[in-house]
Amino acid sequence: MENLLITITGLALVDAINVCAFAVLSMVLVTILIQNPNKKNKVLAGGFAFAFAVFLMYFLYGIVLLKSFNTMADKIAGFSPYFFNVMVVLIMIIGALNIKDYFMYKPGGIATEMPLSIRPKVKMLIKKATSPKGAFIVGLFVTLFLLPCTVAPLIAAMSKLSKEGYNFLQSLPWIIYYNFLFVMPMIIITLLIYYGFSKVEDISGWKERNIRYLHLIAGILLFLVGISLLMGWL
Repeated sequence: MENLLITITGLALVDAINVCAFAVLSMVLVTILIQNPNKKNKVLAGGFAFAFAVFLMYFLYGIVLLKSFNTMADKIAGFSPYFFNVMVVLIMIIGALNIKDYFMYKPGGIATEMPLSIRPKVKMLIKKATSPKGAFIVGLFVTLFLLPCTVAPLIAAMSKLSKEGYNFLQSLPWIIYYNFLFVMPMIIITLLIYYGFSKVEDISGWKERNIRYLHLIAGILLFLVGISLLMGWL
């Protein structure tokens, strides 16, 4: 149980240090602020609505992944451990790509950032987020665009639960816990802006200035988690 807690926590926190999600949340909050310059309550509600939408969608993704892994494990004896190791290697590869982005950064990196080709579509979608309801709807749809650079840790977490023999009901608290940690930075950013500790522009600018360091931290953590899982330390 203790090792599982460390594993799920580690994967969720790695997933939470996500350049894609930070960028999208910043754009959503800026849009709401422009439309409601004197209504900070709408910014608070919009940020929470966006975070809840992301939580909800990734919760559903987690359930689908877990059910898929359990079904495959039932049909193919001994399949789950091998598949788990494949997912761990994938995480390490993505970690290496993030570390590469620190030394040779290029926007829209494969498996590390949202592809440049779909960013205009995401921006057009975000322009409609002028209210908390709009932010929630955008959050639901934008997770599809975030998947390429966020889904690997979630896959590994669900594969770990399947490998440990957890059924659907036993896994629900873990999936909720994972996704709560995943959206926690979004909630913190929203609260910082609401209480006046920072501005959306400051957070967005900080992200741009430190984007290479975010990739480095995420890459190192992904690689370390991957090694620990392969070696059986977690």
